[in-house]
Amino acid sequence: MTRRRSTFVADLRTVLAGQNFRRLFSVRMVSQAGDGIITAGVGTYVFFNAQSFPSPSAGAAAFTVLYLPYSLVGPFAGVFIDRWSRRQILVWSALLRAVFVALTATFMGLGNRGVPLYIALLLVLGVNRFFLSALSAALPHVVAEDELVMANSVSPTGGGVTALIGGVIAGGLNVATGNSERGAAITVLVGGACYVAASLVATTMRRDLLGPVREPGAAPRGRLRSELASVAAGLAAGARYLIKRRGPAGALGATGAFSFLFGPLFLMSILLYRNYFYPSSAGLAEGHVVGLAIASGIGYTCAALVTPPAVRRLSKPTWIALLLAVSAVATVALGETFIQAAYLAVGFCLYLTRQCVAISATTILQEEVDDAYRGRAFAFYDMMYNVAFVAGAAIGSAFMSANGRSPIIVGLAAAGFAVAAVGYRLLTRREAQSHPSPPSEEVPPSPVPGQASRADR
Repeated sequence: MTRRRSTFVADLRTVLAGQNFRRLFSVRMVSQAGDGIITAGVGTYVFFNAQSFPSPSAGAAAFTVLYLPYSLVGPFAGVFIDRWSRRQILVWSALLRAVFVALTATFMGLGNRGVPLYIALLLVLGVNRFFLSALSAALPHVVAEDELVMANSVSPTGGGVTALIGGVIAGGLNVATGNSERGAAITVLVGGACYVAASLVATTMRRDLLGPVREPGAAPRGRLRSELASVAAGLAAGARYLIKRRGPAGALGATGAFSFLFGPLFLMSILLYRNYFYPSSAGLAEGHVVGLAIASGIGYTCAALVTPPAVRRLSKPTWIALLLAVSAVATVALGETFIQAAYLAVGFCLYLTRQCVAISATTILQEEVDDAYRGRAFAFYDMMYNVAFVAGAAIGSAFMSANGRSPIIVGLAAAGFAVAAVGYRLLTRREAQSHPSPPSEEVPPSPVPGQASRADR
């Protein structure tokens, strides 16, 4: 145990020693603190209104409006992530989000809970996914290839922790402002200020530091009209590229399967706390959801501790299959109790396994996808992550009770995790037996410190 901890600390120090990684990491941390503040502020405003009880269909509709549309256009953004300076994307998308946050705050201050509010939120979250995809595609430019697992543990997990802290801050702001509509608007404006700060931090990096790398002899970038005209062709090329590579395709499939099964469980937990555990008090329900968020955040954080040593002993595909199996056991053993304390454990377990899968899948994409396609790969990853989540919540809502207590949902989700574990394991075992890539495509490690080598596998 001591040896494992010391290895983690040593790897962590190695990653954080890189100045450029620290800058990229800081951009993520500041931005995701804003994400946590805004998510908590909006969630309280929409789901824990004292005058209403959210239904399964209403919750699924909210998820659909907030996640589905921008996820469908995510791959289009990926084409531009592979064409435009990723550093500039970070700078300008953060500022654009701040503008949309101000628009959202205006609607919240007016007490609007209709279409205008959802459109404003859609714009905020849509640009945010563009921002996060660019962060993932940029990471291999600031760390060496053999440090990607640790970097992927530290970076998204650290961002998730700051998002949790931001959520706690939002709760304090809501209380300080009297849990009013105007107070909710003030809360999200504080989150918008974090986006402005993230943009300023991004300007400390060189414009060309984060790629994309242009191959020798590549055609110069054209005007915006010609860039837009090439989106469809670029998407098709990116899809063909990924389909031919079973490792990245399998990682995307595992991500989608987990999100699809996680969606109804997430919606069910909101309904349980609001309509089943504490039906008489929206404020009490909101307070106890904070406890669930903390337990989930601890699980999320622990993923950064367990994944690096795990993938030293197991391959990343084996680790993903094991995580899916553990999710099946935890879901059926704890979820069927419908006891609040058990759901704290469910939150811990599923956020732990979900983030471990995310770290491993992200690393597979970074290691096995060439830089010229990496932006599109992460846009497809983003689409799988969110569209599957929305689809799972929408389908699950048709079978979910109004108060959230739905044994059939828990049972089906657990069975789904088990099927996904077996299916992914069989897929990756065949991949290992059929040689993942021809020797002619191998590229030796980059001799330049701090830059990952690129292999077209």
